Amino acid sequence: MACYVVTFEPVGAAAAQTIRERLQTLGAYCPIHAYCWAVLTEMTAAQLRDLLIRDIQASHIFVVRSGTEAAWINTYGEKNSEWLKNNL
Repeated sequence: MACYVVTFEPVGAAAAQTIRERLQTLGAYCPIHAYCWAVLTEMTAAQLRDLLIRDIQASHIFVVRSGTEAAWINTYGEKNSEWLKNNL
């Protein structure tokens, strides 16, 4: 299982909601901020991108596999911070 960081700029609120719902179907996820999430999946980066953009309009989607180093400040709470420490 790999951890990916996904950033996106949806076109409209409906597209944003659809992307978030699709990220949640992966099971293990952590919102970093409104348009940036970390997810655990067996998919490749391209498969994940294709899942997220299917039938919606987004001006930008970026999927990168994590694994070397990360730093942050002010996550959405201690639970999210722990998730990121354990999975990024």
